[in-house]
Amino acid sequence: MKTNEEIKEEILSEAKRIGLWKQIKEDFFVPKINDPALNSKLELFFNYPGVWAIINHRFANRLYNKGFTRIARVIMGLTQFFCNMDIHPAATIGRRVFIDHGIGVVIGETAIVEDDVLIYQGVTLGGVSLNKGKRHPTIKANSVIGSGAKVLGNITIGKNGKIGANSVVICDVPKNSTAVGVPAKVIKRESKNEKLDHSDLPDINKEMFEYLLKRVALLEHAIKDYDGIDLSDEDHDLECIYKKFIGAMNSIKKTDELE
Repeated sequence: MKTNEEIKEEILSEAKRIGLWKQIKEDFFVPKINDPALNSKLELFFNYPGVWAIINHRFANRLYNKGFTRIARVIMGLTQFFCNMDIHPAATIGRRVFIDHGIGVVIGETAIVEDDVLIYQGVTLGGVSLNKGKRHPTIKANSVIGSGAKVLGNITIGKNGKIGANSVVICDVPKNSTAVGVPAKVIKRESKNEKLDHSDLPDINKEMFEYLLKRVALLEHAIKDYDGIDLSDEDHDLECIYKKFIGAMNSIKKTDELE
């Protein structure tokens, strides 16, 4: 397995081989593949801050690696102001990386993002240590990081990995796996040919509540069968409370729809 330094050197060497302008040309082409909302090339200049943040980083990263750290920081500072994204110029970003919408994205100094990674808005590739050295995550090729996800520390998201929206990842995620939750847990493996469908991800809290409700019902039946206790009146009261709750939720939903 390659070390983080080897991965970084490989990405930088590939960038030198193909040249800056070819990388930028690829960056402009990527939204056509990943975003069905794109209707014209003109939109790239006004509606895709993620593309411009990546392009600006291409320039800043080269300057940073050549020792022009202050100029590089200024470039990314201006990028943060105009694009509302905070990407450190020392972060290593591969080819065809696409930040969709992009608002609120944070990518730390020692983060490594390999080729063909898709990052949604509000994502943080952050650190949890104040020590020097590798303290930000490595995102392997073809991974997808869902909206609002926080990937923290010197961990690795394996190739073709998928992170669900608003998940907090603090441990390595194996390749071809999907992880969701706080903290994130791997729920699916060997899914490299599947797109990340947020509507198909399980609701862990819902499943836990469903388990607890069934467990309580099982205990009630056991008590009733063993001790012969009649809970019909209590069941009726709880049913009335539940119906009132559902009615209140439906009325809120109808009000929102009318507005």
